[in-house]
Amino acid sequence: MQVAIYGRLIKKDALPYVQQLFDLLHTRNIKCLIHEEYYPHLVNNIQFKQQPEIFYEKEKDKIKNIDFMFSVGGDGTLLDTITIVKDTKVPIVGINIGRLGFLASIGKDGIEDMIDALEQGTFSLDERSLIHLDSNMPELFGGDNFALNEFTIHKKDSSAMITIHTYINGEFLMSYWADGLIVSTPTGSTGYSLSCGGPIIFPTSENFVITPVAPHNLNIRPIVVSDESVISFEIEGRSEHFLVTLDSRFETVDATVQLAVRKENFTIALIRPNEQNFLDTLRNKLGLGVDQRN
Repeated sequence: MQVAIYGRLIKKDALPYVQQLFDLLHTRNIKCLIHEEYYPHLVNNIQFKQQPEIFYEKEKDKIKNIDFMFSVGGDGTLLDTITIVKDTKVPIVGINIGRLGFLASIGKDGIEDMIDALEQGTFSLDERSLIHLDSNMPELFGGDNFALNEFTIHKKDSSAMITIHTYINGEFLMSYWADGLIVSTPTGSTGYSLSCGGPIIFPTSENFVITPVAPHNLNIRPIVVSDESVISFEIEGRSEHFLVTLDSRFETVDATVQLAVRKENFTIALIRPNEQNFLDTLRNKLGLGVDQRN
């Protein structure tokens, strides 16, 4: 078995768990490759039993030969990881050494059990759909114009709200007078969209959720549409520039940029333990249905 590992800056209290991961991989004779940007954070903090191999994002053929990609951090780290994996079909193992860990579902104390499950094939594979951004700026987001959670349009600063004219399959939906607009995938429905009043939808529901951010009109509510839809936008505002985001990545654009989103033509595979499911995660991570009186 061959795995690759990506992460961010390591906090001191997480070092023992990262060390445990590398020790276990060495003990099990699992070949390990470390991402080029992660290795400098490890070299002075982790004791390697043997010199690890470094891999670079441009080495797509090398990434294709990996059995599993480990994301070591939190949900933000996992969102970064999808831009490394892209359309290679390599499953992602999210190890949570951060806070919430909604997507990174493997806890600090479950690392050894997860490696056992990978060796024995006793795990579940969740296929997650992505959202794809089309624009008349091919260089936008460096060509990585897809996201696991959401696409958003935002006003750039503290200026007045913006107007976002929104169309579904070329037909006018409505104009949003708001601070911004979120189009989330089912996976992203439990993130930013939820915090702005959007609904929770199941990962396999094949929908997008359109959720306004601080809308001026109180009769505007989130809308669920099929992910077979193409959603396009025209933006107006007092400011000449706006922010667009794909997950945690952002770019500045102006009103001349044409933007439309649709479902990406490939998916991302997330590994989860067999004993976990989406409903468990909603209850345990979001406290869904929890009543302190009971």
